[in-house]
Amino acid sequence: MDLAHKLLFAALIIFAATIDGTQAAAMVSGAVFCDQCKDGQRSLFDYPLSGMKVTIACADGTGQVTMSREETTNVFGNYVMRFDGTPDLSNCNAQVSASGEGSNDCGATAGPAQKLRLMFRMFGMEIYGVDSLLSEPSQPMSFCPRSSNPVPAPIITPTRPPPPTFRLPPLPPLPPMPPLPFSEASACSHQYWTMPEYKCYWRVLNPETKVSLIFGPLAARRYGSDMTLWESLQGRGDPYKTLLREATTALLNSYNTLQFPYNSIGVVTRTNWALMGSTRGVLITALRFIRANSGSGRVTCKLTPCKS
Repeated sequence: MDLAHKLLFAALIIFAATIDGTQAAAMVSGAVFCDQCKDGQRSLFDYPLSGMKVTIACADGTGQVTMSREETTNVFGNYVMRFDGTPDLSNCNAQVSASGEGSNDCGATAGPAQKLRLMFRMFGMEIYGVDSLLSEPSQPMSFCPRSSNPVPAPIITPTRPPPPTFRLPPLPPLPPMPPLPFSEASACSHQYWTMPEYKCYWRVLNPETKVSLIFGPLAARRYGSDMTLWESLQGRGDPYKTLLREATTALLNSYNTLQFPYNSIGVVTRTNWALMGSTRGVLITALRFIRANSGSGRVTCKLTPCKS
């Protein structure tokens, strides 16, 4: 970690320590996928759905709905909901809304509801997780494997049974893949990502992509709908600007090395959790991203100037 990052790290720790306790809240996060084979589970052929409406409904002992909340999935198919205070979410379920209209033609049939699971509780903060929610087409795709429980055929006892034959299902066409990331560990601070000689390493993300598209509606409310990822790297002097700068940097690092501490979905999810919490939580998350982006004192930046 260079001197500038050490000083910033220490300053943010001191600032975070001066802020009073965290406000009580409960947060729920999960993801929605297209179950192309209608097998009721995640598989090789499934992909995340953006723009899908997810409803969380809580019922009392008689089955009467006492609370309901709806959210839309982001570009990665993730959703995050915040409940102020400490509501009892032990009898709540999440399900894809029938009225949801995703950004694809997967289909309008919602899969089964999933029960909320308490993952973490501390200082009045509760984190709940939800198993993957599914949306299904009317019929399984033609490339899906056939059912593992077909209708049994009549029993025939030949003198010599024929050898078994195996036929693999055809695979769907794959989208063009970005260049492979580094197999070795690499961590680059935000200064590297703003240098023209390293722009070729913006492999998946475009510098002009809107922050609201990548990080979702919470980021749009905090930073506006017009800020780009390139502009977010210029943020400084404010905890929320620092969080966004380091989150964007972490996202770029996650796409460029397989050994970065956070994957892309983890970066987006942690950023949204921070935005839903207190300023203290924002600072703590920013500190963790800064540490990861600086290599924690063990990993250096492996970027080399792009060929002109």
